[in-house]
Amino acid sequence: MSKVLIIGAGGVGRVVAAKAANNPEVFSEIMLASRTVSKCETIAKEVGQGRIQTAQVNADNVPEVVELIQKFQPELVINVALPYQDLPIMDACLETGVNYLDTANYEPKDEAKFEYKWQWAYQDRFKEKGIMAVLGCGFDPGVTSIYTAYAAKHHFDEIHTLDIVDCNAGDHGKAFATNFNPEINIREITQKGKYWENGKWVETEPQEIKKVLNYPNIGPRDSYLIYHEELESLVKNFPTLKRARFWMTFGQEYLTHLRVIQNIGMARIDPVKYKGVDVVPLEFLKYVLPDPGKLGENYKGETSIGCRISGVKDGKVKTYYIWNNASHEIAYKETGTQAVSYTTGVPAMLGAMMVLTGKWKGEGVFNVEEFDPDPFMEKIGDFGLPWNEKFDIDLEL
Repeated sequence: MSKVLIIGAGGVGRVVAAKAANNPEVFSEIMLASRTVSKCETIAKEVGQGRIQTAQVNADNVPEVVELIQKFQPELVINVALPYQDLPIMDACLETGVNYLDTANYEPKDEAKFEYKWQWAYQDRFKEKGIMAVLGCGFDPGVTSIYTAYAAKHHFDEIHTLDIVDCNAGDHGKAFATNFNPEINIREITQKGKYWENGKWVETEPQEIKKVLNYPNIGPRDSYLIYHEELESLVKNFPTLKRARFWMTFGQEYLTHLRVIQNIGMARIDPVKYKGVDVVPLEFLKYVLPDPGKLGENYKGETSIGCRISGVKDGKVKTYYIWNNASHEIAYKETGTQAVSYTTGVPAMLGAMMVLTGKWKGEGVFNVEEFDPDPFMEKIGDFGLPWNEKFDIDLEL
């Protein structure tokens, strides 16, 4: 029986709150906090089962977060706010001696660059405080990293290649919309691609490398090599990897809209003067695009995310594909949001459960693949994200 503080009231926060509220044997008290408390109140009313308290907090402001933690006294803070806010929330957890968990690594607001160095730098301080920080416990990063750890533990002596494949074959009926925070999404996919090969990083132009990959129950889709944060920790924690890549599907209409957004300067993250006021074009664009948290009602189709792995076992070459398909319609029926939020929120809740029940233990800063994958894998299907696997197949890569 444990108290948790959830910071962030977007689509992912909604899923985490709903799932936590449905498991009172672990989450004895729940507080949902955000800059806009009315969003928290709506979530609490619609999916909280009368078990969720709400609060207003500015996650950029360390003293505010500290004050809220001291008032509520949670055992764990679940951060599903913006990646810019990871470090202030970690600072507040350090000051109050409370465990921390997030779904996406830190990136500075003034630079479209995400990497783990800023959060890994907290290792000694969290260890000295006797608390833990769990990084990247969404789906990708998160479940994909746990899939990799599970494969390494049970099916390989050495993993040599890893390709994480992420397909959203859903249709939300909008001309252009992003499936999570537009500001973060557009920053992520407009930067250069990068992959690991033969002990070094290889950089590519955005969407330079494309392959047509087949996804279970979906079929062939154009898949583009992009850089994604879990690659950084996976190549560190699985040093036998000779190559590690990340692929994501994009439709041509989406890419056309994206090119136009870039060409007209709306993807800029530096401020411009408008009638004497500094305005960041991408921040403004976020407010005119559809709200990702409200896409679920008309969303059809499914996502398919997994890991395609090759390596050796008992001296023999082996291939392995492990994945999950998630339905937008089913996610909406259960939680009122679409599958992209669902596939991020469910693992965050389960990761919190692993920490609170002592299945994942430690002092310091950890990526999820550093823990035993088995207790997580045993439960993830029960909470709505069952996994599938195939052996010795053509990985198409």
